[in-house]
Order: sequence, then C-alpha cells, then structure tokens
Amino acid sequence: MTISAFVQISDTHIREPGRLAYNRLDTAPYLSQAVESVGQLPQQPLAVVMTGDLTDFGRESEYAHLRSLLSPFAGQIYLMPGNHDDRQQLRKSFPEHEYLGLEGFIQYTVKIGPLRLIALDTVVPGQSHGGLCAERLTWLEETLAKYADEPVVIAMHHPPFQTLIGHMDKIGLLEGAGQLEAIVKRYSNIERIICGHLHRAIEVRFGGTIASTTPSPAHQVCLDLDPAAEPAWSLEPPGYRVHAWDDTSGRLVTHTICTGHFEGPYPFHMDGVLID
Repeated sequence: MTISAFVQISDTHIREPGRLAYNRLDTAPYLSQAVESVGQLPQQPLAVVMTGDLTDFGRESEYAHLRSLLSPFAGQIYLMPGNHDDRQQLRKSFPEHEYLGLEGFIQYTVKIGPLRLIALDTVVPGQSHGGLCAERLTWLEETLAKYADEPVVIAMHHPPFQTLIGHMDKIGLLEGAGQLEAIVKRYSNIERIICGHLHRAIEVRFGGTIASTTPSPAHQVCLDLDPAAEPAWSLEPPGYRVHAWDDTSGRLVTHTICTGHFEGPYPFHMDGVLID
C-alpha cells in the first residue's frame, strides 16, 4: 500500500512580532506548534497547503513574520489568500512562489503525488465575504475538463455551503456557490473541496463530493447554531488536517490533528496480549 499525503493549514492570522490579534492572542506560537507537529508526523507529507487568512491585515511586516515561522518546513508549501490577506503583498513577500502569478486572481493547479490540487480564489478585496465570478468559474471548469482523468482536490478559502454558524454564513461565499455546485456535479473525480475561514472542522455533502473546513492552528470560532449568536472565538484545541491518498483503494482519507504536547504513545498490548 502506498500512501501520499498533504497537510492543510488555514487561518493562521499572523501579526507582526509582539502584536496581538484582537488585543489578546499571539497567533505566532500556535503556528510554530503546528509546524513542529507536522515535522513529527510518522509519514512526512508531500506538501503543505495553506487555505487563506495567512495574516491578519495583509501587511508586509506580517508576511515577513509568516515567512520566518514557516521556514522549518522542508517540503513544498502552496499558499492561498483569504479575506484577511492582500494578493499583491503576498506575491511580493513570497516571490519564489511563481505559481502565485503576477496579477489578478491567485488561481493555479499543481500535482501533489497522484492528486491534482486546484486552488480557487474566493477573495473579494476589502470585504469579509467571498465570491466566485463568471471568470473564476470559467477557469475552474476549463481546468477540471483538462484533468478529468486525475483525482482532484479543490482548495478555496470561503466554504461554498451554509455552516449554520450564522455570523460566519453572513460572510461566507455569497456569490457563485450554486454555479460551483453545478460544475462540481459534472466531475466524479473531485475527491474533496477543502476550505478555511470557519476555524472549525466541518463536513457536508456538496455536488456529489465532500466539502470541508479545517480547524485553525490558533483560535477557533465558537460553535453556536443560534442564528442570532454573537461572533466569538475560543481557545479550543488548535489543529490542522492531513489528507492522505490510498493507492490501493483509490480513496482520499482525511484526518484532523490536534496540535500541542500530549502524553503517549502507550502500548495496547504486552507480549502480544491486551494489557489487563
């Protein structure tokens, strides 16, 4: 059995060194903790995919701090913007990441082992919500047609579905979700749609496949399904996701990893017998 995996990290919200998000939270040590956790995985991933909100305000100094925090990663990193990011500053701060392009939407496709990653830009500059205009959807459909014989993962920041967390759905993907689902339904090779933005692990059926969001390596959005609930965050266990392709079954298997230091591992058995 051959397993090829990549890691998804999202919503790091890095500030300048010494600056706190919301005047309370230093997000940098949490990203460092996630980087350390990835480095300790028994099977090292082929790549790390970061699905947006890399910084908190899209400033040059924030991206410089992000670069430093990501430096321990030995493998390929693929970056995407979220609503807290600035496309042009992201490009300027990571000039060696040529897949980011020179202008316009940050959309690209790369091969990660047997998987085809398609990065889809949902950012609406100056707004918290996301959108998919006709240009972006046309690019996606043309790209999907080109790689119809490969297992595909679509990565985007804003999830294209209602999460039932009211204040987040108000700033979700407010344009193009229906058109996206119609496109996705036409391609049975789409294994996942992976998203950020929600700071929680959420899954839903979408267009005949699975769409999901991932926890943040720092703070999480509070789970309150009352449509009138006030926006709030908490320090629930931080995390990220590992998406692993099993060549034997031809399936993508997703695991959620909590970062931090925990007791163990401890054995279940001693001398081949379950410990009593």
